[in-house]
Amino acid sequence: MDYWIIRKALHKSKNPKIWQSNNLTLHYLCKMEKEHLIFGIRAIIEAINAGKEVDKVFIQKDAQGDLMQDLMKTMKKNSINFSYVPVEKLNRLTSNNHQGAVATIAPISFVSLETLVESVMESGKKPLFLILDQLSDARNFGAIIRTAECTGVDGIIVQKQGSAPVNGDTVKTSAGAVFNVPICKVDHIKDAIFYLQGSGIKTVAATEKTEQNIYDIDFSEPVAIIMGSEDRGVNPSVLKIVDEKAKLPMFGTIGSLNVSVACGAFLYETIRQRS
Repeated sequence: MDYWIIRKALHKSKNPKIWQSNNLTLHYLCKMEKEHLIFGIRAIIEAINAGKEVDKVFIQKDAQGDLMQDLMKTMKKNSINFSYVPVEKLNRLTSNNHQGAVATIAPISFVSLETLVESVMESGKKPLFLILDQLSDARNFGAIIRTAECTGVDGIIVQKQGSAPVNGDTVKTSAGAVFNVPICKVDHIKDAIFYLQGSGIKTVAATEKTEQNIYDIDFSEPVAIIMGSEDRGVNPSVLKIVDEKAKLPMFGTIGSLNVSVACGAFLYETIRQRS
């Protein structure tokens, strides 16, 4: 039986035994795809506040703390179903640090590149996009999304194949920011770059393979910043077509930064120039 049919049936069920025992529910939830689960108190609060379809929240029995109280208030305010369960049942749902809260949500929705660019242009804002070229680590993806939300990025563009999934790790690491930043999936990064360039948006790749410093770049105009994968950086074929390339100055013996840290440096330099 399809998971979504089961989920809707359980959600609409009037039989209290189903929700009181949770055994049937958890049996199917443990078999569901992990990207349909989110864990962590703040991530769940952000999902609810963003209007996402949160179907059910499982709360650890005897869970306490100010943040947990905030979650309880948010759930009650938005009429979200929740149940108290032993920590062992939460551990069955995820092996990650769930902080005593796990929720089921509908899959993240993505926007098309055309819709994303058009909506930003029509808003009158100066576009700031982020392109992730083959970034594969879900936690790095989540950290980047969190920074992107904090710096007002208008949208994140990723390739359908070879990119990190939007799963529970991504949601939790982003502290729920994934629900506030539009994400676009494209077939090929290079096609997306050509489209952005044709729309009057400058493309800047972060790479060590250049002599140009980040502080030599004008980020005050409409721009899309391209970050590469954790191990290989930006693809050489992508570097050939971007408008500009820039690197961060390094003063230690380590040759590179974590991609999420480097991304933060590029985004905050953009904010500095625009403020």
